[in-house]
Amino acid sequence: MTTQTDRVDDELIRAAAHIAGTRCRGDNHTMAAAARAGDGRIVTAVNAYHFTGGPCAELVLIGTAAAQGVYDLDTIVAVGDRDRGVVPPCGRCRQVLADYFPALKVIVGTSTSLRTISITDLLPETYIWADHQLGTEDSAALGTS
Repeated sequence: MTTQTDRVDDELIRAAAHIAGTRCRGDNHTMAAAARAGDGRIVTAVNAYHFTGGPCAELVLIGTAAAQGVYDLDTIVAVGDRDRGVVPPCGRCRQVLADYFPALKVIVGTSTSLRTISITDLLPETYIWADHQLGTEDSAALGTS
């Protein structure tokens, strides 16, 4: 693992904490996420919990960003409601974030030791979905096109 720590984006953390504090209510919305786009914009979202499962704030953020025309996220952070602070992405989110944004940086740690690291450092030796998809040439050769 080649852990590289980058500068922590305090504005991004504040944006997620603001959304967690003002938009998360009850058990349906307990986490907020904020991400900085390549052009500097900040996109925010909250999770949509349901007993059958539901998307985490990071996954909702991917869709929210796309709806706003943002397809290049630079850094992401998730913050829990009730002043729980920064919360690292779950395993499913780590995989999805790595597939969508392989160069993404993620803010993790506790309030006294926050750091920014690469998504690939959070998910070492990951399965990269795109690397295992059959291309059109492969599909044709297998007769599956």
